[in-house]
Amino acid sequence: MNNHPIKKSVRKAGLLSLIPGLGQFYNGQLAKGVLFLLITIAFIIELATIGIPAFQGFITLGTVPIRDHSLFLLVKGTLQIIITFVFLMVMLLSINDARHVARQWNTLGMINKSVGSMVKNVWDKGFPYLLTIPAYFIMLFVIVFPVLVTLFMAFTNYDFYHIPPARLINWVGLQNFFDMFFLSSYRDTFVTVLGWTITWTLLATTCQIALGIITAVVANQDFIIGKRIFRIIFLLPWAVPAFVTIMSFSNIFNDSIGAINQQVLAVLNYIPFVHIPDIPWKTDPFWTKTALIMIQTWLGFPYIFVMVTGVLQSIPGDLYEAANIDGANFIQKFTRITLPMILFATAPVFITQYTFNFNNFSIIYLFNSGGPGDVGGGAGSTDILLSWIYKLTTGTSPQYQLASAVTIVISIIVISVSLFAFKKTHAFSNEEMM
Repeated sequence: MNNHPIKKSVRKAGLLSLIPGLGQFYNGQLAKGVLFLLITIAFIIELATIGIPAFQGFITLGTVPIRDHSLFLLVKGTLQIIITFVFLMVMLLSINDARHVARQWNTLGMINKSVGSMVKNVWDKGFPYLLTIPAYFIMLFVIVFPVLVTLFMAFTNYDFYHIPPARLINWVGLQNFFDMFFLSSYRDTFVTVLGWTITWTLLATTCQIALGIITAVVANQDFIIGKRIFRIIFLLPWAVPAFVTIMSFSNIFNDSIGAINQQVLAVLNYIPFVHIPDIPWKTDPFWTKTALIMIQTWLGFPYIFVMVTGVLQSIPGDLYEAANIDGANFIQKFTRITLPMILFATAPVFITQYTFNFNNFSIIYLFNSGGPGDVGGGAGSTDILLSWIYKLTTGTSPQYQLASAVTIVISIIVISVSLFAFKKTHAFSNEEMM
């Protein structure tokens, strides 16, 4: 360590760090300055050789068909935006570091210049960051990168008539969102599909949560004999792969040869004065939606059952003993003790169940391919937003730009509702309250 009576200018150290490394040189930290400067030089070389052409291609999306592939140019430009963002973060880190060291110099009159001291300081104070930085880089390219590509695609005319490289893609601004909300053909489809998506999410998720809580509470009662057997039975829907179960139910609910119409209803019709006609499970939108909700209730309740069972076993028995002394009945004990404890411990998981079913593509597509019927825009009467996106991108006339716009709307809805629900239920503060 060396003493330096001369004061350092914090402002000058920060301004010099606009070129990362120079602020560190000004503070006398040569090793750190060289590291930042090498990163800066590498970025400048990358920008001059690859970055500027990538930005140009991103702005124009190509000028000559066949030679220029608009989609590739969009992807390269997005990647360059991420690289530039990372460098700007390095620049901000360099500025902050240079200003902090200059303040330390003026306050203590000394700083650590040696490489060993720098490494030791990073190891002692920055170890958590060393562990998380690789995860952040992976997240940038695995999560942020495809999300940005989808986001940018929503502002282009990438559809069946503009398939690169034969045709160029162009920027169209907010036109896709305008069409989705104001163009009658797309607006009606979007409103219809969104309405069913919300209805499906609320009914299917609420039913599976209610059934899971009821079965867990009943199976946990002291007077129930053979609890283990009941628990195994309730877990069976969870043990079988959902793909197999959905396909099996698709056959069971078949209008003409399905077991529901040909066996269950046929047996009920033997009861005097009872006549139930065959139900059009897969040809009538109302009954198809009813079947989907029942199937999801069956598929989803075992998970809730297991989770709630664990919560019930952790509730102190003293609470119920005190309730018995006060003369509380079963309903009062359930509403005042059991249900609040369940919701307190499981509210975040219940919220994720709603968000999961909002995007539950598999059951919608595997049961009846989003049918029956057509509500316009390529969507069936039971399609949710996600299955509609699938049809928009895999149909005979793909409309990738509209699918990207719908994807953004889905993300906004899910994130907004989830954050609101987490805030209202104090899901992130439960641990502090306990």
